[in-house]
Amino acid sequence: MKKYVPKPLDTDGIELPDDLLELTEKIAENVHDVWAEGRVAEGWTYGEKRDDAKKQTPCLVPYEALPDTEKEYDRKTALNTLKLVIALGYRIEKK
Repeated sequence: MKKYVPKPLDTDGIELPDDLLELTEKIAENVHDVWAEGRVAEGWTYGEKRDDAKKQTPCLVPYEALPDTEKEYDRKTALNTLKLVIALGYRIEKK
């Protein structure tokens, strides 16, 4: 098998307007909720420490209760997704 080399589109030059930067936080919260819903469906529960064998994680809490380090992961996903949409030539408009 050929070695996989990730090649994401370069979005470093994409500047998002303020309204899309605000949207980033809403998307990040939804990303967390989708992740959490999937974990719960797989039988995961809240635990003080991550334990894969017991299927426990401290991240099964509402987004606002997450530590900033965990929120940052979701924000980065949201931000990069918005930048990719713009880089691909799409517009995002609020009704």
